[in-house]
Amino acid sequence: MIKTLTRIPVANYSNLKARAGYSIKMDDKEIALFKISNGNVYALENRSPHPKGGVLSEGLVSGEFVYCPVFDWKISLIDGKVQAPDDGQVTTFQVEIHEDIVFIVL
Repeated sequence: MIKTLTRIPVANYSNLKARAGYSIKMDDKEIALFKISNGNVYALENRSPHPKGGVLSEGLVSGEFVYCPVFDWKISLIDGKVQAPDDGQVTTFQVEIHEDIVFIVL
């Protein structure tokens, strides 16, 4: 069985500010969208894996990492892994950019 990928437009690339998070809602998913200083855009589940949570789109972005605004966990924007000494994983989403439109690929 071949899985068909769906590209969902979520933002205008030119409207995204570097080193800022944006919260978007897609059906039952809340996703944090981040544009970093080099222009790359990443998308993560918008909740820290800490048992008490934390809204990642409100976190501080540094390089290719976001810091949970509640617990200061350092989370990779590339693969969603929480950095040591903490432990955990956030779901990541594939991002594509075409003609100034940012798409999430599901």
